[in-house]
Amino acid sequence: MAAVSVYIPTPFRKMTGNRQKVSAEGTDVGEVLTNLDKQFPGFRALVFGSGTDVPAHINIYVNKQEISSLQGVLTKVNDGDEVAVIPALAGGSGDEPGSNGTAPKKHIGALTGEQVNRYSRHIIMPQVGPSGQRKIMESSILIIGAGGLGSPIAVYLALAGIGKIGIVDFDTVDISNLQRQILHQNDDLGKHKADSAKETINAYNPDVEVITHKMPITSDNALEIISGYDYVVNGADNFAARYLVNDTCFFLKKPLIDGSILLFDGQVTVYLPDQGCYRCLYPAPPPPGMVPSCAEAGVLGALCGTVGTIQATEVLKLILGVGDSLHGRLLLYDALAMEFRQVRIRKDPNCVLCGPNPTVTALIDYDAWCGGAFGDHNEEQQKAVDAAKALKA
Repeated sequence: MAAVSVYIPTPFRKMTGNRQKVSAEGTDVGEVLTNLDKQFPGFRALVFGSGTDVPAHINIYVNKQEISSLQGVLTKVNDGDEVAVIPALAGGSGDEPGSNGTAPKKHIGALTGEQVNRYSRHIIMPQVGPSGQRKIMESSILIIGAGGLGSPIAVYLALAGIGKIGIVDFDTVDISNLQRQILHQNDDLGKHKADSAKETINAYNPDVEVITHKMPITSDNALEIISGYDYVVNGADNFAARYLVNDTCFFLKKPLIDGSILLFDGQVTVYLPDQGCYRCLYPAPPPPGMVPSCAEAGVLGALCGTVGTIQATEVLKLILGVGDSLHGRLLLYDALAMEFRQVRIRKDPNCVLCGPNPTVTALIDYDAWCGGAFGDHNEEQQKAVDAAKALKA
């Protein structure tokens, strides 16, 4: 038998004495889980429920590759491999496991008098009402970046009453940020942006739980970070992070609300699970240097507010289940012309990630993939470019 390390997500850690990783033996994934159940009785039932197949809300990975793209629970394992059991819909930390094998979602009961007053302008709306406001308060959102886009996104979602907001940012506040990043003020110079963001969010609404992730999001931690939230809002400032977040959301079946800005231009769209992805729109990143960053070319500060507020609006619509989301549409904003346009996005049948014959089946080295001339480590990038050319031919 092989000795492997099993990553245990937060909702399941009460079964393992709050340990993040445990050791188990087996020749394949199914045997590893069976032996894990002998160590921690009830663990297999927590994952599989009353059935024998891996349910749709659970993803199991071997060395970061989802087993449904391999041989399922019959996927062989070797000494030193890592098996990760990731719930696609993760509940809040500290909740008792539910009878269906998942950690239950936090439920909000009757609103307090203070909450009724705070959210009164929502509650009187027929599209929201008390039940819709409770949905908002029960939801969790991960924001990638506490910068130009992350700032208005975080502020308006906090004001709306989102129950849990996660902030991913490892940078510190610089004076050049203050032209557009409304989460931060002059007194915050030198602080971690995530800490500054938490202070500002809770100054607006102390009821919001703010989780800070003061680290770069990478292929090593993306699955763990993103799995703990219901929705992901991307305000990343580089292509490597955009593809990483997109791919992780695809693997974990998380709705992704994506926005980008440069100079006077903005773009916003929504990717829903199994209905297309960022790679359908942009099969491969541009060559290095072709598209400048905001730091290189600049960005109008007020543009961030417009685009970020649209992203926050899309999040709230998804939570409430109202209106038409930007799924399948790319909203283009030209601030110089003060003009909005929309283009249709179709699910690419040749997509290397979400197509019927994917070649991207696990997270990769995105810095290398986006960073230079095609080489051995950029084979998937070359395939994406070739597929895009063939599609347009």
